[in-house]
Amino acid sequence: MSSDKPVVIEVTRGNMIESRHVGAAAVMKIDGSAVEAWGDIDSPVMARSAIKPLQAIPLVESGAADRFGLTDMHLSLACASHNGEPRHVEAVRAWLGAIGLGESDLECGAHAPTRLPIFEDFVRSGAPLTAAFNNCSGKHTGFLTTAMHKGEPTRGYIRRDHPVQQRLLGIYEQLAQCDLTRAPLGIDGCGIPTVGVPLRHMALAMANLANPARLPEVRAKAIRRIRAAMNAEPFYMAGTGRFCTRINGALKDVAQVKTGAEGVYCGMLPTLGLGVALKIWDGNGRAAEVALAAILRHLGVLADMQFDAAITPPVLNVAGLTVGDIRPAASWLGATAP
Repeated sequence: MSSDKPVVIEVTRGNMIESRHVGAAAVMKIDGSAVEAWGDIDSPVMARSAIKPLQAIPLVESGAADRFGLTDMHLSLACASHNGEPRHVEAVRAWLGAIGLGESDLECGAHAPTRLPIFEDFVRSGAPLTAAFNNCSGKHTGFLTTAMHKGEPTRGYIRRDHPVQQRLLGIYEQLAQCDLTRAPLGIDGCGIPTVGVPLRHMALAMANLANPARLPEVRAKAIRRIRAAMNAEPFYMAGTGRFCTRINGALKDVAQVKTGAEGVYCGMLPTLGLGVALKIWDGNGRAAEVALAAILRHLGVLADMQFDAAITPPVLNVAGLTVGDIRPAASWLGATAP
């Protein structure tokens, strides 16, 4: 079924709605049918980091993961937009060393941890800022691992014409069942190519990850291994206090979700055989988390009292007092509270 009603997330202050974030979302089956749809699901959206599980497929499928003895931790890290906590950074450095490379081989650039408590710890530590702190450093280490395994150049692996990126675009095109030759093109925050794909097709790609029955067995096996790693090692794909870590840790074998920049979220629901993709048009991440939690509740994936705080998180002032909340609008799912 589909609906002309868009996703709407409200932010309250006192007894007033102070802000509204509007978006779109699709829930798809592998046959291309929309189980649910809200808003415009046919305009192109750049998935950004929300399709990192898809981008990890060659790491497993090629045999690189087995050759270098990668564990669930490494595969979760390959799907990560991590906090840059010490465990993340140390794991990336050790992984690079195991394949005979170093941080200078990462082409994602360096940035400080973006979450305030972790940034404060980083500043106090006096540690030098390197590319291993980049939230995408695990994904990039996965790219380098695959290139090493296949005997491809490691320099320039982020370029669109490099075999690493050509494989990823081919996989995305296959799973999304969407011709990418005329898709809008861009460069992601970490330097790799990104393409605009309608939410309908983005959710279809996630459905094929949730239910890879129609895919070759080698690819299906790689997908199941990646999904299992996201559930088994949720810390490494996000970090302390993160929504992805909480959901993937709590819903083992039931859901695997991944955030992307600019208000994008994707999810795989293997027990239902469904894929989810959503976009908040103003790029607001807090609204995207609430919207995804509400969709998971709507689909019966979250129990009645499970993750209530994710569906209506409080708005806090500087003193830590609750002054409002963030919630799905009644105009969208028919209720403003769980």
